[in-house]
Amino acid sequence: MTTEKPSFKDSLKSWDTENYLDRGFYRPIGYKLALLLRNTGITPNAITIISIFVGVAACLLFYPDNALWINLIGFLLLVFANILDCVDGQLARMTGIKSELGRILDGFCGDIWFLTFYTVMTMRLINSEGWGWWTILIALASAYSHFNQAGMVDYYKTLHLHFLKGGINSEFSSTDDVREKYKALGWNKPVAKILMKLYFIYTKNQESKTPELRRYLGGLNGQYPDGYPEDVKHAFRAKSLKMMPLLDVFTFNSRSLVMLLTLVLNLEWIYFAVEILVFNPLLFIAIKRHERMCKSLNPS
Repeated sequence: MTTEKPSFKDSLKSWDTENYLDRGFYRPIGYKLALLLRNTGITPNAITIISIFVGVAACLLFYPDNALWINLIGFLLLVFANILDCVDGQLARMTGIKSELGRILDGFCGDIWFLTFYTVMTMRLINSEGWGWWTILIALASAYSHFNQAGMVDYYKTLHLHFLKGGINSEFSSTDDVREKYKALGWNKPVAKILMKLYFIYTKNQESKTPELRRYLGGLNGQYPDGYPEDVKHAFRAKSLKMMPLLDVFTFNSRSLVMLLTLVLNLEWIYFAVEILVFNPLLFIAIKRHERMCKSLNPS
């Protein structure tokens, strides 16, 4: 049994990568719940799975288009699901119970919520607003946009943590790393095997958009195989911190506010429009800025 009480900051991946709403609302609540659960035997993966079901149930409550009170109950449930999504990571850091499967499962948690949300909004547009089958194409475009946006934000924030740890013993993975882990898994663990394959596709998509970053990392890893020196870490952190406000636009906090606006106004298309027409251009800007940053840091 763990008796020493971990501090709030020790329960976070990094203060650098948390935005204001996370620091002031989600993470403090997650911390208190993680403290309650740390000696119960409940694992972080169990919390992740519960959060997936809670999030899906929440989004299903968005279907009634003339019952805002039901929609708002769903929204509160979704907020609770996101709190649980914070708890799993904080509990993992408190207990030391971490796994590659847990990280992958946690990464796909929000994607499952949003896929449910897209399905519900599509059905509302078709059944209640009389939109045609082409609505499905809009929803697919929105879902694909979300996949790219969330993937790149996760990539950049995990990279930031990678540098804080000096380039060693971090959760940042290349496609080569993931490929080897996939090959090492046997089909006697089909769920883990399938999730690792999806994670490979996820990582491949991230790397395809960041050639300057890959060149920068390749040079650093070749020059400093035992860890990055302090000046390299500080130089990257200083520039990467300036990217955080832009990256926070793509997180759950911003998206949930757009979802709430969509529900309150009873205009299902608003979320799709913002994700496709606003978030995608902002992602393009974020990637270009980050690539310029990596190029400026690369001495070669």
